[in-house]
Amino acid sequence: MKISGLQVLILALITCMMSACSDGYQKLLKSSDYELKEERAKAYYNDGDYIKAIPLIEELIQVYRGVKDVEELYFYYPHCYYGQGNYQFASYYFQTFIDTYPKSKYVEDARFMLAICSYKMSPIWSLDQVSSQRAIEALQLFANAHPNSDKIPECNELIDELRAKMEKKALEAAELYYDMRDYRAANVAFNNILNDYPDTDKDEWVRYLIIKSHYNYAKNSISRKQEERFEETVTAYEEYISKYTESENLRELEDIYVNSMEELQKIKEKKSKDKL
Repeated sequence: MKISGLQVLILALITCMMSACSDGYQKLLKSSDYELKEERAKAYYNDGDYIKAIPLIEELIQVYRGVKDVEELYFYYPHCYYGQGNYQFASYYFQTFIDTYPKSKYVEDARFMLAICSYKMSPIWSLDQVSSQRAIEALQLFANAHPNSDKIPECNELIDELRAKMEKKALEAAELYYDMRDYRAANVAFNNILNDYPDTDKDEWVRYLIIKSHYNYAKNSISRKQEERFEETVTAYEEYISKYTESENLRELEDIYVNSMEELQKIKEKKSKDKL
């Protein structure tokens, strides 16, 4: 495809403008006019041009330290990293700002942004959720420090989102134990879900798998352990039917209950015979 003379001219003009802008920025960096640098740093920040704002802010913080108040510039600094998606650096510098200016009017915003950075670093549900737990703690810390903040509803929404992600990961791990026939580990994992997420909408499903895990674990246990584990199966079944009387899984679970009671009866009879 041929390029017209007008297109060539436009490209040349764009190239010249970019070069001029670059030269102008380089001159600004080398300048000792700190008032101009501060003015331009704030302009770059407001325009979202964080790459250019960061070097200027860094220099001004060093130059003004002990001479001029740099609180506002210091507050902009982590925002620049946040705007670039560098949440690790942003988090570090928001915390540094809070430690340096604990009485600042910007502290509430800095604490909130610190929590948001943690939220942003939370991975997808299928990955390790340690970062999600840290994010929840950061959001709760903000809520505790600023209970009257208008950001509390957003914090609660983000916490719910993070907990849902952690719950999904926990359920996947528990189901994996079950599929691998590691019924003891599955039982622990499923019960942890009920303890950690009491409002889960997967309650019926989790309790269903708890019964099956108990039952399979009991069947595959050594004889001296079976009585205790069949009793756990019966207890889990009774807890289930006290909540879910019309479940589609009820027929299957009734069979498990009947089989467990029969096994317990056999164990009881064997104990009686052994005493004779």
